[in-house]
Amino acid sequence: MGPKKQSMVTLAMSDNDRLVDATSGVRPAPEPRSAEAAAEARSARLRRMVDEHIDFVARVLRNAGTPATEVDDEVQRTFIIAARRIDDVHFGSERGFLLQTALHQAAHARRAAARRREVLVDEVPEVGESVATPEDLSDQRRARRMLDQVLDDMHADLRAVFIAYELEELTMVEIAGALGLPQGTVASRLRRARAEFQERVRALEDKLAPEGNR
Repeated sequence: MGPKKQSMVTLAMSDNDRLVDATSGVRPAPEPRSAEAAAEARSARLRRMVDEHIDFVARVLRNAGTPATEVDDEVQRTFIIAARRIDDVHFGSERGFLLQTALHQAAHARRAAARRREVLVDEVPEVGESVATPEDLSDQRRARRMLDQVLDDMHADLRAVFIAYELEELTMVEIAGALGLPQGTVASRLRRARAEFQERVRALEDKLAPEGNR
């Protein structure tokens, strides 16, 4: 090339150097982010997930039957999994990923509690509240055990929608967005989950009822 001044031309200095005409609108490809910058971006994204969704995760875990004494540990485990799989979580789908992960952790916690044969009271009464009688506590434990067993036996897809709608009180739109599902699919799964839930509860009640009351 002659000595003529190249006033409208830029040379991209890289292994893939190419001539770029400034008048053409074509820009050089951006330099790839360094590993350090990528790690910082992941860390910042995880911090946002924790700040925005930690209460949501705790509620899902508890509503899904995680023993109260283990909720905090399972919240940490849920976000540890999120940290490990952060690159697999699509932007905008964080809530759905955390919902599914929390449900999985809750199922594991319920099974572990059942193996240990622990009997846990949901909450300690606050000062000023009336103290529950042994009969009340027995009824609460029985109801919780039934709920845990029914939820544990439900298909994961149905359980996720049922807990999100009936226990977490998310709307159909929110559930669809969180799980990445069409609203019609959410509605269909919720109908099936409700029917299965009622059927399983009736079966458990019949099984637990005294012989004379059947």
